[in-house]
Amino acid sequence: MTTSQTASDAGITNELAAGKFTEEMLTGMRDLIGTELRTEACVNNEYATRLSILRFAEGVGDDNPLWADEEYAAHGPFGEIVAPPSFIFACLGGVQVGWRGLGGFHAETDITFHRPIRVDDKIKARVFFDGFDGPDASKFAGRRIKDYLRQEYWNQHDELVASFICSRIRFERTEAQARRQAREIELPHPWTEPEIEKIESDILAETPRGAEPRYWEDVSVGDEIGVITKGPIGLTDEIAYIASGAAPIPRLSAHGIALRRYRKHPRWAYRDPATSALEPVYSVHYNDYAAKLQGAQLAYDVGIQRTCWQIHSLTHWAGDQGTLKAIHGQYRAHVYLSDVIRLGGRVLAKEIDEDGDHIVRLETWAFNQREQNCMPGSAVIALPHRDNGQ
Repeated sequence: MTTSQTASDAGITNELAAGKFTEEMLTGMRDLIGTELRTEACVNNEYATRLSILRFAEGVGDDNPLWADEEYAAHGPFGEIVAPPSFIFACLGGVQVGWRGLGGFHAETDITFHRPIRVDDKIKARVFFDGFDGPDASKFAGRRIKDYLRQEYWNQHDELVASFICSRIRFERTEAQARRQAREIELPHPWTEPEIEKIESDILAETPRGAEPRYWEDVSVGDEIGVITKGPIGLTDEIAYIASGAAPIPRLSAHGIALRRYRKHPRWAYRDPATSALEPVYSVHYNDYAAKLQGAQLAYDVGIQRTCWQIHSLTHWAGDQGTLKAIHGQYRAHVYLSDVIRLGGRVLAKEIDEDGDHIVRLETWAFNQREQNCMPGSAVIALPHRDNGQ
């Protein structure tokens, strides 16, 4: 390729790639099952520095001082700042695998947390392709595949920090685009001034449990955790999430670096007809034009971003001495720019688990203003208990 060739000559257009399910594709993907994927282009942080933890917490809107205030954290259970459990995404949010030309949405998350991330821990991610289901019938796009990536996060002591099963839906974009009008809703959402005042009042009233222990004995089945509110979701919320290091797969880049990557991988990008700029497929999360090509109505949130919000709600409720052991979530609807999400949960059971921890099992939810549960899920939290003097 000569330097005089245009992006169009290189295969870049103003459309996202429009691949089709084929037997050749499915056979090739079956052959990849069990493969460990390359992660170099997707790593955003190796070290959990104080500033990288702070930047991530700010990027998800989590103001727990245990993540940010050195003086406060010095008197906490770890004697220093630790990262929120969701910080694993700031090290590596995800990796894409195969499925040339197909669209994708994050569908489901299962995470088990094994130990905290401390300041200056070095985190290495390993990612494995565990296979896929389908193609199956889909109302969204005619047919779909659900694939599974297993992401493991290890610290510098070769200790497993967290295990994450990331499931994504793969679909044919042309089918999703054809069905988009049938899913139309009023966007941006027409908020009134009193509604905005109530939303912001609720957000300002949120306070983390903090240093006051929430004892296992004091929790009852049926108790609801406090509500965490996010929104109205704006463009800067998405930019802050990207700046936190949590999202791009592969990393976002600019100018000549980006151009050379797109010339090498033409289907990673499209030309925005409004600006003539080359944009990555990832821009569906902040660019309405790209989102519509993906079959959505407008720009929408990142799947694991929503999980970060749920983790925020759970750690706020559990307090500094509580430990989030596991979380599960299903992404049932897009969260569009201008939406408001209220995250909460309810205690379903109390028990002592195989590790000897006093745990509570919760169902969790994330409702938007249209009364849709955008992320039904569950969580397991270990709480301090009085029997051992805690």
